[in-house]
Amino acid sequence: MAKANSQNGGTVTVEQVSSAIRRPKDQQATLLGLGLKRMHARSVLKDTPEVRGMIRKVSHLVRVVE
Repeated sequence: MAKANSQNGGTVTVEQVSSAIRRPKDQQATLLGLGLKRMHARSVLKDTPEVRGMIRKVSHLVRVVE
């Protein structure tokens, strides 16, 4: 995962690269919690341990954009 640096003020950008169709409800809810609703959608989030845990939970569905 990308490390937070001072250039972007401690944020992390995630992009959904796989569909949430036929995934467990908790993974679908995690994607919504990250602000991702459709394929190739990007979301800029504050880099916190909670957000990192959510990214880790759906790491097979998202990628961290540098």
